[in-house]
Amino acid sequence: MTAEIIIALLAATVQSGTPILYATLGEIFTEKSGVLNLGVEGAMILGALTGFIVARTTGSPALGFFAAGLVGSLATAIHGVVCLWFQGNQVVSGLALTILGVGLANYLGSGYVGMSAPGFNPLTIPGLADLPAIGPIFFQHDLLVYLSYLIPPLMWLFFARTRFGLGMRAAGEYPAAATAAGLNVVAYRWLGILVGGFFMGLGGAYLSLAYTHLWTTNLTAGRGWIAVALVIFAFWRPGRAVFGAYLFGGIMAMQLRLQASGTQVPSSILLMLPYVLTVFVLVLSSWRKGTSDQPAALGINIEPAD
Repeated sequence: MTAEIIIALLAATVQSGTPILYATLGEIFTEKSGVLNLGVEGAMILGALTGFIVARTTGSPALGFFAAGLVGSLATAIHGVVCLWFQGNQVVSGLALTILGVGLANYLGSGYVGMSAPGFNPLTIPGLADLPAIGPIFFQHDLLVYLSYLIPPLMWLFFARTRFGLGMRAAGEYPAAATAAGLNVVAYRWLGILVGGFFMGLGGAYLSLAYTHLWTTNLTAGRGWIAVALVIFAFWRPGRAVFGAYLFGGIMAMQLRLQASGTQVPSSILLMLPYVLTVFVLVLSSWRKGTSDQPAALGINIEPAD
């Protein structure tokens, strides 16, 4: 394998991993507040459809990208109503959100299948884009990829150095103690759900506005489930989420290139690769529970204060 092919594969790895990274960061944000949301796939695909329709209607991919985030928040707000207001089971509610989101997006998007929309194109960064190897891999992408470089360190700063971030962590770790300290745990959990949903919607919009520039049924193709697994693999740490997202992005990029090269490996086997890796990652992560930053009260409902 030549150096040019390796560099092209690594560049494709970054692009393929970006939507997974957005979704994973969104789920980390949600789970840090103590709420488990298995509806990532549903929020992503609704964001993908919304971004596509808005960009196609208005001609503005930036507006479509922002609208996708809002719809992602709106979708996860349904989960918030069920879990925070009605004290429903978080696992069941998340699964229902995925079923609802995928079904609704595929139904509403049936008339757009195969159509294209204006999207984000590669934007090289002068100076950095010309660096040997590193330039083509990291700095010859679209604006949304560059934005994804900034979010993990900012999220780390938020949780480690800001009052609101520490309050959200307290809501996920020790909600009773947080309440005794005067914090509104339910409000912090709402913040986690809505901001996390916004990032999930952005991950879906990346697929329709930057990765493909078109709409097709089941566009997310299970990436939301991969994001849920990556949260565990990343031990709830934004920095590790970057590595995990690019790892899965590399598998997906390799799978597509193997199919395009006419390999004799059955296509069904190649399509299984990302999900086989997902199972492997979950098994590997379960052996290292002691190093995890999993919130202690994750998935535990809290009665709203009177």
